[in-house]
Amino acid sequence: MKIDGNYTLETTPEDFLKLIQDPETVKKVTPGIKELEETGPNRYNIVSEVRVGPVNGKFKGTLSVNLKEEENTCMLEVDQKGDMGNVVAEIDMKLLAISEKEIIAKYKGEAKVSGKLASMGQRIMSGVVSTLSKRFFKDMEKELKAKQQ
Repeated sequence: MKIDGNYTLETTPEDFLKLIQDPETVKKVTPGIKELEETGPNRYNIVSEVRVGPVNGKFKGTLSVNLKEEENTCMLEVDQKGDMGNVVAEIDMKLLAISEKEIIAKYKGEAKVSGKLASMGQRIMSGVVSTLSKRFFKDMEKELKAKQQ
């Protein structure tokens, strides 16, 4: 399943990348995370509960945030297993400054789903991914504003 979109935020690429590497921020902004245990730099074991439309389940797995050599770019990697199925995703995020205090976060990636999740179909799962993505960026925006005060 393809994942792509963009979101405009009031921040700089540097501030965004700094926060995305903070474990407490990762826990607050990643939808559904109930438990987060750091296993290495920007690598975590996580337990999450997702409730969006027909997707209602508990998942366990890993999450990593990898800064890339390309300026203002990172990759999120997720590997989750649960009673509804499994999700393995890689999402590249490019942060483009559009002014001194505003960026567009462009994200693009691929998710492989199995089990009941796969049987729900592309249209339903795309809606779930869109909802979770918006939630992530809205929560990140709140964290960025809180850190600026």
